[in-house]
Amino acid sequence: MSGPDSLKEVYTDELKDLWSANDQMAKAIKAMAEEANDPKLKQTFEASITGIDKHSDTLKALLKEADAEVEKEHCKGMEGLVKEALKHSIKKSSKNSDLQDLVMVAQYQRMSHYGITSFGTATAYATALGLDKHVAKLREIVSEIYQADEYATKLAEKAAKVAPKKKKTASKKDDD
Repeated sequence: MSGPDSLKEVYTDELKDLWSANDQMAKAIKAMAEEANDPKLKQTFEASITGIDKHSDTLKALLKEADAEVEKEHCKGMEGLVKEALKHSIKKSSKNSDLQDLVMVAQYQRMSHYGITSFGTATAYATALGLDKHVAKLREIVSEIYQADEYATKLAEKAAKVAPKKKKTASKKDDD
């Protein structure tokens, strides 16, 4: 298997990678939504799954418009992020619901930031290729991910305010 021979090929490879990343992230977020305690966090996760599905449909359309094979290419980067997200937010989750939600937000944001950077890079490639319609669609996706990320930060700030600040220790009596 040889490497890409053109910017267009680099671009379409990026789109295929993003499609795979989206599918993996959607599965992780679905699992996290089932475990989320805060109704607003659960709602955010469910809305994100809908958004990710929409973004994947856009990626498929962009691949078709670019005359590329409409198939995804497994994204190892997201695979690692998903593995960590599930490990920390579900498999080794806190017994405290506020802490668990806080960890879920952090994991969600890590995966989202991968999307921001990757869709941003794809936008730069589309710009260089003069694919103005692609640029507009990709910029819209980046904007949507940023908005979801900003809202997730607000949820994290809320959860951090109510989460326990210190590990509970056995109380000691003062023997004066």
